[in-house]
Amino acid sequence: MDERYGFLERRLAGEQQTLARPLRALIRNQPVVCREHVSVREAVGIMHAHGVGSVIVVDDRSRPTGIFTTTDLVAVAARGLDELGIAEVMTRSPFSLPAHALAYEAALAMIGTNIRHVLVMDEDRIIGVVSERDLFSLQRLGLGEITTEIRLAGTVKLLVDLAAEIRKLARLLVEEGVAAEQLTLFVSVLNDRLCQRIIEIERKNHQWESISWCWLAFGSEGRFEQTFSTDQDNGILFSAHEQATPDAVRARLLPFATSVNQALDACGFPLCKGQIMASNPKLCLSLAEWQLKIGGWLESPEPKALLDAAICFDFRPLYGDATLALALREWVLARTRANPRFLRLMAENALQSRPPLGRLRDFKTEDAPNAPHSINLKLYGVRPFVDTARIYALAHAVPQTNTGERLRAARAGTGMGVAETEAMVEAFFVIQRLRLRNQASQQSLADNVANRVDPDKLNGLERHILKGAFRQARMLQRRLALDYQI
Repeated sequence: MDERYGFLERRLAGEQQTLARPLRALIRNQPVVCREHVSVREAVGIMHAHGVGSVIVVDDRSRPTGIFTTTDLVAVAARGLDELGIAEVMTRSPFSLPAHALAYEAALAMIGTNIRHVLVMDEDRIIGVVSERDLFSLQRLGLGEITTEIRLAGTVKLLVDLAAEIRKLARLLVEEGVAAEQLTLFVSVLNDRLCQRIIEIERKNHQWESISWCWLAFGSEGRFEQTFSTDQDNGILFSAHEQATPDAVRARLLPFATSVNQALDACGFPLCKGQIMASNPKLCLSLAEWQLKIGGWLESPEPKALLDAAICFDFRPLYGDATLALALREWVLARTRANPRFLRLMAENALQSRPPLGRLRDFKTEDAPNAPHSINLKLYGVRPFVDTARIYALAHAVPQTNTGERLRAARAGTGMGVAETEAMVEAFFVIQRLRLRNQASQQSLADNVANRVDPDKLNGLERHILKGAFRQARMLQRRLALDYQI
């Protein structure tokens, strides 16, 4: 690889100086606090109102006695304890450092003790909280530089090298313990830039006029939830000038789509085995053709149609005329919301993947090739959240595609409370984090192994948290089953 692609290492070295800043310099807002007598529900309301992931519990002299975070919320909500006093469920004696301590010390504490928040103290007075997110904002690890390198790359070969750098960066972030919500968004944004640059490079080799078109991202890319182990899911939406037929336009676009798909494959995004790609003529369609295809899914939802819908309904525009995608989104949401029969069938399909919780033991495991006594985190952990969030988004005309954003945006329509919703979102990302960590450590293994974990190899705390996350998935599925009378 060219020497200039070592900029990640150079940036990492430079940012060690950034982590030498005192914690006092990182404080931007007053700490969000509550008293010990408030309920869990009230505490979560305080957190939501201030847009923070933790609340500090203080005594009558404003001295911190505990901390309650969204991670704690997962376990509490799973047991239906949101009416308890916060003092009964908070984590007592939260970790703290003096204001003169360095950001580097906080980062080491977070990594070494598996915590996400450090209280910053001025003698016995709390002056703020430094979160994992605060430290992550210091260590953006060259996001601007990477995007600049991508934008300036003139060949696919250079982008292949940059794709390797992105994967290296993502593994560094996993090792540093960055939260899954931030990491998947970070990686997805970089992959977006990579794909957009590939499209620009390949577009120069294909000439056409008077065609409005939009490259669509489907699946995990469409949801901003890409991990290490993912293939490409994409399509094209176009609108031709009056004299051209859809077949004629498609004939012009397909060679271009094929070249983009092949370039993405070279960059580490394997060709989709199910042919969910823009180079497939069935997914390179005019607006009217997309409407006809989706209308067929809605009216005759066969098993394959439900699967195709699950992938394609997560679409978002990645390049080109985004107004076409917006028009298709409005059309889809209007019709899915008015078609409860289709949504009920999607719900039945979604309930096939049950969280792997056993009655006698903590988890239900299965023996898979090269992965004995394991749990498929993608199929039985992530999918229940993804599928349910999609259904609620379609039922309540929510335009967002990200799973966490869908659950939050659909909250009012589903009747879920703020605490319940945040617990669901946090549980989803607990599983995603474990999945990412597993993939990062088994990068050479096949997808069916990289998404599997042996629960007996987790420590006691990890098992407890994972069990709580699966319970949240089960509660979410129960709500879905009740809503659609399944």
